[in-house]
Amino acid sequence: MSKLLNYIGGITLITPLIYMFLTHEILRNNTLIQMSILLSIIGYVVTLFMIPSVKGLCEGAGLWGKDLNKGEAGQKMKIPESLGIVPGVVYIVCVCFLQEMFQDKTKHDLYIAGLFCTCFMLFLGFADDVLELRWRYKLILPTLASLPLLTTYSGLTAVVIPKPLRAFEFFQSIATTIGDNVWMLELGILYKVYMLLVSVFCTNTINILAGINGLEVGQSVVIGLSILLHNFIEFEAGNEQHLFSIVCIIPFIAVSLGLLYYNWYPSEVFVGDTFTYFAGMTLAVTGIMGHFSKTLMLFLIPQWMNFVISLPQLFKIIPCPRHRIPKFNQQTGLLESSKNWTLLNLILEITGPLKESTLTYIMIVFQVLCCALGFYIRYIYSTYYYD
Repeated sequence: MSKLLNYIGGITLITPLIYMFLTHEILRNNTLIQMSILLSIIGYVVTLFMIPSVKGLCEGAGLWGKDLNKGEAGQKMKIPESLGIVPGVVYIVCVCFLQEMFQDKTKHDLYIAGLFCTCFMLFLGFADDVLELRWRYKLILPTLASLPLLTTYSGLTAVVIPKPLRAFEFFQSIATTIGDNVWMLELGILYKVYMLLVSVFCTNTINILAGINGLEVGQSVVIGLSILLHNFIEFEAGNEQHLFSIVCIIPFIAVSLGLLYYNWYPSEVFVGDTFTYFAGMTLAVTGIMGHFSKTLMLFLIPQWMNFVISLPQLFKIIPCPRHRIPKFNQQTGLLESSKNWTLLNLILEITGPLKESTLTYIMIVFQVLCCALGFYIRYIYSTYYYD
């Protein structure tokens, strides 16, 4: 019952944002967004009802794990794993239906390429759960999965030069000026390399900031809501390229909320690499195709922090065990730092031992605060550097 109340409470917190979105004039005048919301509601319900059936199939197929953060009790329980396959498949079906309604036929190739990238990473994530791929493949496979998006991308490959750099003769010589205030630097193929790095980073970053109930899905929902709000602001300002991102991120939030109900503490299912890869690539695709990849990086501040902290272990400078999660103290029932180099362990070093549910709450609140900081940087602080 407490889990249900926590879940309802979480949904209630985002109700003002949902209400603002549903009652806005843009929604009333845009059939595509209306259809996206309708399909998202259906996708949410389907996800809720499918997971109980599919989790039995996963457990029967040997796709299960033990909850290491529950002590001896967790060691005795079999928790079905790889349940990220359910919201992933439901999401792809929703987006396929929406693709048929897209009026701008010139963008169909790009739309299908983005869908293919997401589908490919969902498949690779499930393969990773089954085959337990090595880390080097986790860098190579997202690179391959991103190729369809890169080859079909036909948008701008230039970036705006910040004001402080315009005083240097080097940038004056290579910049293209548009009017009096806009200085553009054409990157060409380097911009696509940047897009590739964004895809690889997003795909893996959700995966390495994990290890406690509800964290992977919870952070993805917060980032997804931030993306939706950002796109809503930009679309209202007349930036039509954000429509695709709005249409694609709404079903993602919906199916993720369906999964979160079962993955929240105490977790009934594990999402596996299937969900983390699917979520990361979906966020990357919406950011790239919506032309706001820099803003997307601002919403990933906790993930950047965790990545930087983890570098010594990721590069084997410091021994890196398979599981870098906090350790469970059987006597106190609390999680303690395992001395591994992760953001979770750093927080436990600062706060001391915590309940797993409390640590999850702290991480989700921290994600919300960092996304709020991202909005501040994007819409207020950046005006000092860009016109």
